[in-house]
Amino acid sequence: MEGTTTAFFAGQVTLTQLVQNLVYASGTVGALTVVAGLLMIDAGTTRSANLYNSTIEKMVGFFIGFATYFIIGFGFWAGQYYIMSGGTMMDSLKDWWFFGALSNAHAQTVDPAVWPGLNTFQIFIFFLACFAGIVNVLLHFAVSERMKASAFYITCVVATVVSSVLSWAVWGSVGPLTNAGFHDFFGIGFVYIFPTGIAMVLVPQLGKRPGMFAPHPKVPSYKAPSIGLAATGLITIFAGLPMVILSCLFFFDPETYAVSVTMANTSVGIAFNNYGISWAGGAITGAIISYRTKNYIYLLLGPLAGYVSGAPGFDVYLPWQMFLVSLGAPIAAWIVYNFTSKRQIDEHKLFPLFIGAGFYALIMVGLVKSGTPRGGYFGVTEGAYAFQHGQISVLMQLAGFALCLGAGILTGLILSVVLKATTGLRVPEDAQAEGLDKLFWGLENESKS
Repeated sequence: MEGTTTAFFAGQVTLTQLVQNLVYASGTVGALTVVAGLLMIDAGTTRSANLYNSTIEKMVGFFIGFATYFIIGFGFWAGQYYIMSGGTMMDSLKDWWFFGALSNAHAQTVDPAVWPGLNTFQIFIFFLACFAGIVNVLLHFAVSERMKASAFYITCVVATVVSSVLSWAVWGSVGPLTNAGFHDFFGIGFVYIFPTGIAMVLVPQLGKRPGMFAPHPKVPSYKAPSIGLAATGLITIFAGLPMVILSCLFFFDPETYAVSVTMANTSVGIAFNNYGISWAGGAITGAIISYRTKNYIYLLLGPLAGYVSGAPGFDVYLPWQMFLVSLGAPIAAWIVYNFTSKRQIDEHKLFPLFIGAGFYALIMVGLVKSGTPRGGYFGVTEGAYAFQHGQISVLMQLAGFALCLGAGILTGLILSVVLKATTGLRVPEDAQAEGLDKLFWGLENESKS
């Protein structure tokens, strides 16, 4: 048997590389913790007769998005770095699709001149695949209990592909909008605002759930089974996201020098503290609104709205700025929540958080941190991709919001036409009222509330 010699590149597997691998791997743990928290919130706020079905559809939707991203999604996001270096998007897709050369190579066999830090980029596939799945989980919050499972699962595949393309444009440092000045540290545009755009199209077509705004013969009122479980889910999300913050940073020599994914100046400590204080500010204003209105929902929406308000700018805010910005976020969510409730629009999560607080978040970064240098890539000193050549501006923040929401709306419009003509879109009202757990799975609940 003849021996073979494989090139070994020790620079790809140093201790420094391992530390960075562990940093980014922790982000995947944080993302999965967020999924667990979202499922707890769903379990605490979904009508008991539909609880199992709602949970299982979210789980399946998550893994459809996860698998789809592994197959094709990462190549779109990585394409921005190929284009920066004179390559093409097709080059990136060939290297990084499910059977691509780089997605299947052992790091120590790849010359750093071809792709340095390969392990880190491979781990990033897992990390971003989690958020592709989270896009679908969030969308399901808006359509659960009334959208056909087949229609939802088809939507999951399409949403994953479109959000992957969108991530190339709006998240990173050298994509078209980010290089031009759009700033979104945590990626709320393609992860949160995009599925909200889809929901804006689907929710009116799906209608109201039985008992939500008026008594139904089989559902006198829509009752959440466990607000305590939803609150536990909220804290679970709070616990998971700090690890995700680490994965939104790039580390360069000297070994602990961090810049954000947008190439803005930042530090680990500042980004962490901004994250924590954003929740606190949102919780305080949310509590005030809840006690004044006697509505418990703002005690849950408040901290989340505070977090959303800071997510685009955890890297560039100072903690005192972050706190002041987060205090106003629940008010933005409250305005949208009241607007939709008065018009009996049955969507109480995505619209307040990602149209209200999300729009507020992107605009506030543009107002408070206007002129902050970012964009390009570290080490590039001239040309279109020079390090920190771009500046944050209100105009670019508006452009980014419009693109992400518009992409969701367009995706929803196309899908709704196709789904109505094929699988159908809506679960019949009588089936919703009877309970999908019993109808689909033969599960009897003690309460049909």
